[in-house]
Order: sequence, then C-alpha cells, then structure tokens
Amino acid sequence: MTNDKAAATADSFDVIVIGGGPAGYPTAIRAAQNGLKVACIDEWKNHDGSAAFGGTCLNAGCIPSKALLESTELYHRAQAEFAAHGIRTSGVEMDVAAMQKRKSAIVRGMTQGILALFKGAGVTPLQGHGRLLRAQQVEFTPNEGGKRTLSARHVVLATGSVPVELKVAPFDGTRIIDSWGALELAAVPKRLGVIGAGVIGLELGSVWRRLGAQVTVLEALPDFLAIADQQLAREALKALKKTGLDIRMGARVTGAAVKGKEVAVTWLDAQNAAAGEQSLTVDTLIVAVGRRPFTDGLLADGTGVAVDERGFIKVDDHCRTGVEGVWAVGDVVRGPMLAHKGKEEGVMVADLIAGRYGHTNYEVIPSVIYTAPEIAWVGLTEEQVKKSGRPYKTGVFPFLASGRARAMEAAGGFAKVIADKADDTILGVHIIGPMAGELIAEAVLAMEYSASAEDLQRTIHAHPTLSEAVHEAALAADRRAIDSLNR
Repeated sequence: MTNDKAAATADSFDVIVIGGGPAGYPTAIRAAQNGLKVACIDEWKNHDGSAAFGGTCLNAGCIPSKALLESTELYHRAQAEFAAHGIRTSGVEMDVAAMQKRKSAIVRGMTQGILALFKGAGVTPLQGHGRLLRAQQVEFTPNEGGKRTLSARHVVLATGSVPVELKVAPFDGTRIIDSWGALELAAVPKRLGVIGAGVIGLELGSVWRRLGAQVTVLEALPDFLAIADQQLAREALKALKKTGLDIRMGARVTGAAVKGKEVAVTWLDAQNAAAGEQSLTVDTLIVAVGRRPFTDGLLADGTGVAVDERGFIKVDDHCRTGVEGVWAVGDVVRGPMLAHKGKEEGVMVADLIAGRYGHTNYEVIPSVIYTAPEIAWVGLTEEQVKKSGRPYKTGVFPFLASGRARAMEAAGGFAKVIADKADDTILGVHIIGPMAGELIAEAVLAMEYSASAEDLQRTIHAHPTLSEAVHEAALAADRRAIDSLNR
C-alpha cells in the first residue's frame, strides 16, 4: 500500500510540459520557480540517436545556424574585407569539418545546459513521448520503452513545429533535404538550390554561398519578404543579390527529381508565363518553404482540445485551450513561429498557473534575419499603416552616415522609424544593417513602454555607436536629423 502511494506521488505533478524546446523548457523552469512540482517531457532525438532537450531551435535551427553564419561571415570577411583594413592574408581556407565540429560543440553545450537548469530549478526531465489523455492525464513512453500514466493539475502543450515537405520535392535526406540537413552538410555543394526565400532559406543560402556554392533561390511569391516593410525588403533584395545569391521571385517549383548525384528542378516563372516550364540542375536542393505545427501522436481521443484547419491548437489570448487545466504555447499555436514568442508565452502561462499576473504583448514581437546585412523589424510596416488610413510620418537614417558603421566596413542599409503623425506614438521600426538584430531591442523596449518618436529623440545615445542610427531615424521623422539629410 505504501509503495503504491509512493508511485502515485512520483507520477503526480502540478504541471507537466510536453515539449522541451524554446517554448517548453522556459515554461517548466518558470513554473518551478513559482514553487510548483514540474515535469518536462521531450522526445527529440539527434541523427546519432542521442536524446536532447532544446527542440529544433537549439538542436537543428536557431543555434547551429547562427554558429555557421558566424563562421562563414568571418571567412568571407577575411577574403573580401580584411584588405581594406590593411590586413594582408593569403591562402585562407575553410575547414568545413572543423566548422561543423565547432557548431556541434556549441549545440551540445547549450542542450546539456538545459538539464543543468532543470536540476537547479527542480524540474523533472523525462525523455520520451508525451501524449495528452483525458482529465489532465499524460501517457509517457520513455525512450527505453514501457508506458506510464502521469497526472497533473495543468498540462502545457509545447511540441513545436517541423519543416513543410513539398509533394513535388519530397525529402530523400541526401540530395533533397530540409533545414536540418542543410546544417549538417559535410562538404560545400558546387550548385545549391533553395526553395523558399524566407528567413530559413536566406540564412542557409548565405552560409553556403560564402563558402563558394553557386546558390539559386526560388520563391513562389512575387514580392520579396512580403511580410516586411517593402522599403526594407527592396534594400534587402539588392544587398543579398550583391552577395551572390541568385534570387528568383515568382518561381513556382513544379517538380524535383534526383538523378544520380544531381537534382533536376522544374519551375514556372510567373513573370514570364509564355516561357513555359523551366529547369535547373543542382547538386543539393534545400526545401525551406515554412514549418507546420507538430502534433503527431499528441492528443488522444476525447481530450476536447481543438485543432484548426492548418493544424494549430486553438487557444485564447492567454494560451488556454478551453479545456480545464490544458494550455498550449509556441509554434503549435497561432502567431509567428519565433523562439522568443514561444518563450514569453510559456513564462506567461507558468505565471498564470501560479496565480500571478501574466501577459504577452503580441504587438511588439521582433523579427530578425541573420544574413549580412542583418534585417530586423518590430511593429507595423509602412504599408500596413498606410492601409489603415492612420496619418503617419517616417524617418530614415542611412548607415552610410554612421561613423561606427563606416569604421566597421558595414555602411550599407538604414534604420527607419514610423510614428503616428498626431500623437507621435512609435508604430514600427525597421532596420537593415550591421547588428540589426541587437539594435531592434531598443525599439521593442520603446514600443513596450508606448514611447513617442520624441522620446527617442531626447534619449542620449553614446557616440560613435550603431544605435545612433535609431536615434537619428527618430529625429528624421520630424525632419530634425543632425547627421544626415532629412528624408
């Protein structure tokens, strides 16, 4: 009797989080910080079969891609930029195996760090598959086999997303690959095709282009970065084409067939329909057309959790599913598929469960593309503001006028501030240029506190810094810029 009671207690929690990625593991840690008994279940397995927490972001997305982007940008700078600094180099080579080894070490350190964080917070890590049953019960199947039924007062679903596979270009894991496969390439392909000119496609295309691959990016949409401010998008397209990326818009892929060591890709050009079906031959094809929510085997019959037509779990503004004690966060619910969005939702839910205040401001979620130049934005685009009919003003400051940017040999791009013409509220900030992903944080903070353009204008920025570009863009909105022509 005592043993049965102990077993029941061991399998009972205040909170069970299913998913240990950037939405799930912060949920678990914050819930534990709030004094709750927490377990986090995750079934991620690497290509070598090893289990790891961190989900796609840490294992096969954000972290490894940034490691490769940093390595290849340094290599490119050594070849193309160092001479301008008076640094003479010759015979610079990239050891792809060493680059990949460094990347893997970073990933391993980060994922093992999650286990250390769990231990420090008192979270119980469970590696295996989690499945929601009725009445806040969870079926847990450990990686080593067997099944256990766990119970909790609250269950948080945070199972993330997986790459979308095209019927016309199915993955074979060798020649036609997804984003994870693109991060694991052991050699530089001579000819690389990328389907999709979104964040993932542009970043991965940039990595291998810098190492010498001939990269062709095929994007079905007619407008480049359609979700971004179009002044920013035009500048980005121009800059990325200068890096050697062959970006073709309005290119709808109709087929991809592996033929020996090559991939034959066919596509239609929306801008030249009379030309008929066109072809492209590459050594490797990356399919990066987006991601879909991952709910495979997550919901047992009768849980009552609703899923929409696109596969997203339905939730309210506070990530409640409508089923008592069941929540969902991250890529598996509506909104942008961004790690930081999922993290903030998880923290919000963990605080709400503990009876604390919790909120996620969906109006000020920043987006970043880690190409060179970097691209970042937050808030509304000029097109969105114009469509709303709201009177507005804009200010633009080019990095060409930034002393710090010029000293860095990174004077391309600009910072742009959009503000309400009547009350001066900042509506959106868009940056393309050096360290844009870091600079956008100032704009996010300003908008979180409902700052005006004048607030930014009156905030002293250190000189010389890249952040002065945001300051000057705010000044330019009122035609009061000091270091550039007011536009």
